[in-house]
Amino acid sequence: MDIQFLGGAREIGRSAILVDDSLLLDFGMLTDNPPQFPVQTPNPDAVVVSHGHLDHVGTIPSLLSGDERPLIHWTPPTYELTLTLARDTLKLHGGSYNCPFTENDLKRVTQVSKTHGYQETFEAAGYDVTFYNAGHIPGSAHVLVDDGDTRLLYTGDFHTDDQRLVSGTTARPEADVVICESTYSDVEHEDRSVVEERFAESVETTLWEGGTVVVPAFAIGRTQEIMLICDAYDIPCYVDGMGKRVTEMLQQYPEFLCDADAFRRAKSHARFVTGRNGQRKRITEQKAAIITTSGMLSGGPAMTYIPEIRANPMNKITMTGYQVEGTPGRDLLETGSAELDGRVMPVSAQVEQYDFSAHADRNGLLNFLGSYLDSSVLVNHGDKCETFASELRADGFEASAPKLGSLHSI
Repeated sequence: MDIQFLGGAREIGRSAILVDDSLLLDFGMLTDNPPQFPVQTPNPDAVVVSHGHLDHVGTIPSLLSGDERPLIHWTPPTYELTLTLARDTLKLHGGSYNCPFTENDLKRVTQVSKTHGYQETFEAAGYDVTFYNAGHIPGSAHVLVDDGDTRLLYTGDFHTDDQRLVSGTTARPEADVVICESTYSDVEHEDRSVVEERFAESVETTLWEGGTVVVPAFAIGRTQEIMLICDAYDIPCYVDGMGKRVTEMLQQYPEFLCDADAFRRAKSHARFVTGRNGQRKRITEQKAAIITTSGMLSGGPAMTYIPEIRANPMNKITMTGYQVEGTPGRDLLETGSAELDGRVMPVSAQVEQYDFSAHADRNGLLNFLGSYLDSSVLVNHGDKCETFASELRADGFEASAPKLGSLHSI
């Protein structure tokens, strides 16, 4: 079995792994300025997708721009999320270099889609493939590829701890080779329940004092997680941005949620924003949490809310995800001001950050890999892949960190 890393090697973003020139695992984009895509566009016989985040699916429709029509295999939520993200990319960047596909390419995705549940083995490009719950977002999967001689496990992004939205992964299928993500290989997350309590207490305090809290959140996964927390602590909240569509969609797939009843209650507890007739401006005057995209303040309804609440120190902005260097969210955390809608604005409102990561931390990664001491480990999807691989070797693993574009025979 030959494995070529077309993206996601020693970097986070544009994940793309080609097996024997015939089976493609993920095909994402790196959201930089300009965005970066996998180092080549292959012509696979089939595509298997781990989960519906932009860095894993953002370039999928471009695979259908020529005469080839490879079948694309994924879970139902991943299929839906990919379409949602692709439509958003077309809306924002269609016709430019920032969007490597067309409306027609996107329509073809629906024609070649094959959905599968967890632990349901299917055939793709001559391989037996099985999905296992990866505990990252709804529909996220570890991908096991078996050619009869070698069993390759591609972890995708995963989490070993339970979240309110999805249960942590418990799957440890036998594998000869493991391609393992390493996003937080040098980080230990604080206990989720402690983070939740601190977040809820902070928000409640601000509301009691008469302030408003804007909660920038990623549309997929994070918006729904914060919505569940707000319901659990009886915090009044609004939901705005792409997260509304994602929430509606996820309710159709209760089997991919940790607690479908809790999700339904949280959705009923939240108020969804239409944005009509100046609604957003009125909401900023209410004592409530406003969960809205974008998670890094690079667009979306946050561009309306934050300028409205920024001048009052009684108000609060709670960042709920990692802020990439160079984004307005990162600038706000580090300098107290940020470029919003083309203007650099100082922010007097309180700014806080909470770690609600949906990735395994160092302990989670080591716990997972503890089941694969006799397997070969290829470390990817991280900015410290080489260091983590070296540490694994010191612990007795056969581990390496492939370079971008490299080919490995296993």
